Amino acid sequence: MSHEVQRLDAQNRRLACKAWPDLNPALLKALQKYSLQFRLSIAASELVLISGSWYVTHSGLLALASRRRCKGIEVEAVFDLCDLAQGRFVFKATVHASGTSRQFVGYGDADPSNVSPLVRGAELRVAETRAVNRALRKAYGIGICSVEEIGSVTPPPASGAEAERNIRKVPPEIANGKNIGHGSNGNANGIRVRDRLCQVIRQHSLDADLVKAYAIDFCGTKTLREASREQVESFVAHLADWAAKDRNALLCQLNSYPRPQAGAA
Repeated sequence: MSHEVQRLDAQNRRLACKAWPDLNPALLKALQKYSLQFRLSIAASELVLISGSWYVTHSGLLALASRRRCKGIEVEAVFDLCDLAQGRFVFKATVHASGTSRQFVGYGDADPSNVSPLVRGAELRVAETRAVNRALRKAYGIGICSVEEIGSVTPPPASGAEAERNIRKVPPEIANGKNIGHGSNGNANGIRVRDRLCQVIRQHSLDADLVKAYAIDFCGTKTLREASREQVESFVAHLADWAAKDRNALLCQLNSYPRPQAGAA
């Protein structure tokens, strides 16, 4: 076992125990398997815990495919099963794994009934992603479901000591989306909008690169630098509110964006 894999295992365990203090031994043992066998990283948003179960993400599956030297992925729409009027899309994905002539096929479907209301209108992209995820999970023997394959899942409300901890962790200005970007010199309490965005990313363990891609899409600009201050403030408030209300749906939205190439602006 390489030192890099050992470090990843230790990092995943540390982050998991910090984010989910009540993890039981079975979940920790499963986490170790995903760390050592598949090298999935919690810090990189490749592995998440939802309602007491581990889920892999689209970015995690693509990273695994890259490490395993995947030869390619073919995706095609299954037109006989698609219904444009109803917003229903079905895709077939074929993964060509390295070192074998075998092909691994997966199907993914999406329609307004099985996606979060917050991503309505993106059913085509969701269906394509689900198909790719299923094919990749088959190719590399990952038995857990991917985040993108499930619909909107809202965790049950916290209670007791856990609720009290969560309330203390969330700053009021982030929780209610107010007082962002106002005050002297355009800042609230001297905190810049960028600092608030970083705070939301850390608080909800979001992927910074994917958040940036979503911000550009949200603001309707080619780069984030071209967005006005008001647009960025609106995005930060929107991101904080969505993360607090339905983080799983937000992760689905973020993972619909391609990861930026290294060195890209």
